[in-house]
Amino acid sequence: MTLSRKDFIINSFWVSSGFIILTRTGTVAGTLSGKGAIKAIVADYDRCTGCRTCETICSAYKTDVAVDKNPHGPGNCDQSNIRVWRFMPPVDVPVTCYLCHDTPCVASCPVSVSAETRRKALYRDDTSGTIVCDLNRCIGCQSCAETCKTERAGVIFPDSEGSPTGMCNLCGGQPQCVAWCPYEALSYLEIWPEDAKYPTPEVLSEQIKQKYYPTQSL
Repeated sequence: MTLSRKDFIINSFWVSSGFIILTRTGTVAGTLSGKGAIKAIVADYDRCTGCRTCETICSAYKTDVAVDKNPHGPGNCDQSNIRVWRFMPPVDVPVTCYLCHDTPCVASCPVSVSAETRRKALYRDDTSGTIVCDLNRCIGCQSCAETCKTERAGVIFPDSEGSPTGMCNLCGGQPQCVAWCPYEALSYLEIWPEDAKYPTPEVLSEQIKQKYYPTQSL
């Protein structure tokens, strides 16, 4: 019997929680550690079933910690910092901020570096390594969102005033999407910088299609 990709993943998970697909496809996003490695969110697309639990828990957790900045209520996937891109034939690609080493979003910010903070309006936090926007200095030009869309994963979305949203804050070092993923498709691991890759969701979907649907026209 021929199983679909989703059936194969689900059946494999329930038969053995320790099952590992040897030819995995994955990407990383995370913070720089003192050793030069990346403490990262790793997505295993061989395990992802597109259930969107990560989106739900991300938005719910954000509501818990900042109710006044998330008026749409808990569990609203539109408020999530991790997004599951869906392609056909069935391919689900969870993507969150890569926290790129070269931070092209920060580089594209036209706001001058502050003499006091030594930062632009968009900057990498020295402690967490995450990308943060200083709303008091942001001019709403959307340059960072456009750069992320054209050069990386397209995870930055302007709010109603043009300021960037969608940058992952790693939940203070305890990513809730990782903790709640029912199929263990997300992990929080240490990855060396030279192993980090930043493919777009479209590129990832084509790689996954070629693996699971090799006889179908892409």
